[in-house]
Amino acid sequence: MKGEDQDPRTILASRLREDGIRDAEVLRAIATVRRDRFVPPEHVSDAYEDRPLPIGSEQTISQPFVVAYMTELLTPLRGKRVLEVGTGSGYQAAVLAELGAEVFSIEILPELSTAARAALTRAGYERVELRVGDGYAGWSEKAPFDRILVAAAADAIPRPLVAQLAGGGRLVMPVEDADTGEQWIRILDKGSDGSTKEQRAIAVRFVPMTGEAERR
Repeated sequence: MKGEDQDPRTILASRLREDGIRDAEVLRAIATVRRDRFVPPEHVSDAYEDRPLPIGSEQTISQPFVVAYMTELLTPLRGKRVLEVGTGSGYQAAVLAELGAEVFSIEILPELSTAARAALTRAGYERVELRVGDGYAGWSEKAPFDRILVAAAADAIPRPLVAQLAGGGRLVMPVEDADTGEQWIRILDKGSDGSTKEQRAIAVRFVPMTGEAERR
């Protein structure tokens, strides 16, 4: 089949494979979820470019590579309880759900949560649970979580999120270096005894966490 006749999702997944995404299930999810369902009408023509796009309220839908990379860090996901902080467009939640996760997603901006719910429903991911609130505090009523993904940057990993992470679980989020202003993906693994271990991955650029994170 000629490249121009291929589904743009398949082309995007192929590009991400070339760029280093190796998990076959993550690539399948990228090739399945319709990113164009999660962007404003004026950006539909750019939906399968590997770059972030504005979604209103000074927020963006993340670059597909970053979505795939952070998701890959969390796999395997089938049957896992996953908390996403920063619903945004709903695209990341859809990818997590496509991989078989039980997804709980918090968004501080009501208008984005409403739009994400509509987009997730149109895309067939009605079972994702959404909540409007400050993600810094997590979602204690639904804890513990096997995985936590934070789609906004802070200068430290919020303690409430670590507390809500199950033993044997993993948290992935962008953390900003206070001295340089650079953001890096941080990976926190929690042992069955409650101990934690952190490591740094790639440099990224995310919008900042708002709410409680701004006051600390």
